[in-house]
Amino acid sequence: MRTIFEEEHDLFRASFRDFVASEMVPRFEEWETAGIMDRQVYADAAKYGFIGFNFPEEHGGAGVIDFRFNTIIAEELARANLGGAGNGMTLVNDITTPYFLEYCNEEQAARWMPGLASGELISAIAMTEPGTGSDLAGIQSTAVRDGDDWILNGAKTFITNGINSDLVIVVCRTNPEAGRDGLSLLVVERGMQGFERGRNLDKIGQHSADTAELSFSDVRVPAANVLGEEGRAMEYLAFNLAQERLSIGIMGQAVAKAALGWTVDYVKERTAFGKPISSFQNTKFVLSEVATEVEVTQPFMDQCVVELNAKQLTPAKAAMAKLWGSELQNTVTDRCLQLFGGYGYMSEYPIAVAYADARIATIYGGTSEIMKTIISKDVLA
Repeated sequence: MRTIFEEEHDLFRASFRDFVASEMVPRFEEWETAGIMDRQVYADAAKYGFIGFNFPEEHGGAGVIDFRFNTIIAEELARANLGGAGNGMTLVNDITTPYFLEYCNEEQAARWMPGLASGELISAIAMTEPGTGSDLAGIQSTAVRDGDDWILNGAKTFITNGINSDLVIVVCRTNPEAGRDGLSLLVVERGMQGFERGRNLDKIGQHSADTAELSFSDVRVPAANVLGEEGRAMEYLAFNLAQERLSIGIMGQAVAKAALGWTVDYVKERTAFGKPISSFQNTKFVLSEVATEVEVTQPFMDQCVVELNAKQLTPAKAAMAKLWGSELQNTVTDRCLQLFGGYGYMSEYPIAVAYADARIATIYGGTSEIMKTIISKDVLA
């Protein structure tokens, strides 16, 4: 029995589970084939309060800042094995929304939040560059001040929601002499001249999450689109990455739990050598190990959610959640797929989709190696 949820959370879970079953699951294969989720789903989800609920009431949201609701959304998307579609939705709720909430001034809030809260505007964040992955201090995209505008040049890659997005938070260098203190956040809007979207990248998994290359060639971005204060991007990123990494960890644990359920059902039905696969000692041992890992991980993730709500989640603990949850997602989907035998390699089985979708989890949001570096600094302090 999980004690972090209250009745309102249980009701929210039931409503969102119904939405997923009726509005997302029937169209998932279509989105996977197309390589992108229908953007109307964001608006439909917002109507029921599944997107944009964090935004203030005066700007169309519900004013609810409680990561338990975000957790429920991630868990239900994982339960339905929606992979890339789930990634796009959690990106908006868990990763980009906090930047707008924390750093918008009054004018920006009035301009952007109503559309974000209604799902009519879809957001993305552009950090990674072709030559710069986890080392954000090495970002090469530049913006030079020209009167009331910034002239933005550079390229980004692996940007989730890169095709669907209307507002892209771009991390760029506004002071080349200031090192880590020379980075700022500019919000680039759909249709700005010189802002181009490249191909929708062909990935081995999470196909329904549109992931694109973005290029900026002398894009004139109004100074009014600077998010927060100039030169403080690294501080802002550090603040928000803890929630992003917890979100990835929660999704990893939830996928592992779902994979366990599919596998238990399968091994009870599938026979080999005249016996159910569930009767074999190896099957029992593997599933016992997986069940234990999934079960003991849950309280840790729940405690991290409580600490995040209380603004007490440390970067090191968020890194632990991301490291453990994403690695668990990979190992569990791999071990469970093995129990499906050849059928586990067939895309029509949920474990095959989950296996392919899982591989990116130890890479995006900071690789496992970066997570270990962050944790080690805390351990050795």
